[in-house]
Amino acid sequence: MSRISYVNGSYQNHMDAAVHIEDRGYQFGDGVYEVITVVGGHMADEAGHLDRLDRSLNELSIAWPVTRSALGVILREVARRNKLRNGLIYFQVTRGVARRSHEFPSGVASSLVVTAKHIPNLNNLPDPAGVSVITIPDIRWDRRDIKTIALLPNCLGKQQAKEAGAFEAWQVDPDGTVTEGTSSNAWIVTRDGELVTRPPTNAILNGITRMRIIAIAEESGIPFVERAFTVAEAHSAREAFVSSASSFAKPVTRIDDQVIGNGHMGALTEQLSQKYLEFINQPAAS
Repeated sequence: MSRISYVNGSYQNHMDAAVHIEDRGYQFGDGVYEVITVVGGHMADEAGHLDRLDRSLNELSIAWPVTRSALGVILREVARRNKLRNGLIYFQVTRGVARRSHEFPSGVASSLVVTAKHIPNLNNLPDPAGVSVITIPDIRWDRRDIKTIALLPNCLGKQQAKEAGAFEAWQVDPDGTVTEGTSSNAWIVTRDGELVTRPPTNAILNGITRMRIIAIAEESGIPFVERAFTVAEAHSAREAFVSSASSFAKPVTRIDDQVIGNGHMGALTEQLSQKYLEFINQPAAS
């Protein structure tokens, strides 16, 4: 089956879909994006993703390309045309097409692109063997709370992780505290059983999955705190995991050369993973 994508008002064969060579996203990374998980044919946490898109657009003074309700229709239509049951919907908004100049253009409509990706085994509990992460210096700009498409530092970090045989790289501020992964939020469970993740300041992207896990922890009576934690504290943690729209709550069983816990998914990580899967398998109320 041919993939179908959406580009600025039309649904196109994915192989033929293209943006203008002077789109500011292409030339400057001047845009934002979101990724929504699709499970069983419905979108998980759609409202949260659209809320964050709205915030990112406002922070960069980029206009919505269509109304919020129209965007929801477009996302569903892309999913329908691609017969997407389990996978991801990616959508990107840029400042639009204009003659190359660093200052913002006037009278230019923003651009919208939407694509779909099938992931057949998305709706499964994570492998209890977990994954490994490495730690690297955080070289990104200071507005990490904006979900910008300018991801070169993230790509460099992800490639460094790949070359090290790791799943992810946790980025570390000069003070020695972990900010987040290159495409995920970072979590630890201390030896005292406390769930810890960095607070949602401009130092990290406030992940939609991150916020959902916090809500699940609150509902379940799981003690948690939002604070910075050091690499040394992560090395000595009882458990660790990463969260994102595609990873859910994925156990981390090695950080750098340090085995975490007993080297397998911990009990709290498993509990949160199970409850998160239960949540995303419930279609949103209409």
